[in-house]
Amino acid sequence: MSKKVSKKPRKLKLPLAYKPLGFALGWASGALAGIAFRATWKAIRHEEDAPDALDKDRGWGEVLLAAALQGALFAVARSAADRTGAKAVERSTGVWPSSDKGGRD
Repeated sequence: MSKKVSKKPRKLKLPLAYKPLGFALGWASGALAGIAFRATWKAIRHEEDAPDALDKDRGWGEVLLAAALQGALFAVARSAADRTGAKAVERSTGVWPSSDKGGRD
């Protein structure tokens, strides 16, 4: 008799090197996104400070524009950092950090 072989794909473990690298890249990307947001807001509105949701003297449109711009910049920075880290881990270990599509979301 032959043994039954499982057809399930083996899930590779996330290389340990990715965790500290991902943390460092995430922190750096957040800092750079904050700098980019402040510079972008200053270029658009010619103001030092962007409004936040509890800024009583700012209107809805201005608050929502600032939030949308900030969210977009942070998403781009996070994706760039995640992709950079994954490519670095793949180059050094030969293993892509995640076998699932979609990353951490």
